[in-house]
Amino acid sequence: MPKRKLPRLTSPYVRRDGKLVKASWDEALDLAAAGLSAHREDSFGMFSCSKATNETNFLAQKFARLVMGSNNIDSCNRT
Repeated sequence: MPKRKLPRLTSPYVRRDGKLVKASWDEALDLAAAGLSAHREDSFGMFSCSKATNETNFLAQKFARLVMGSNNIDSCNRT
């Protein structure tokens, strides 16, 4: 039996009153930024993968340190 192709999302969705509704990109990104900011001080950590490119791992650690203000970053590179 062939796999059924699912349609791609063409716009972001946000949760309002327990339901997903279409939103603008600006609204969705503002909500995502607010959610990350809410946990900046107490509970943020980043884990990256050794199979990702050096550039991706570099951006992950820069994001964790500069944007989120956290040194809690680890990688499976050292295991």
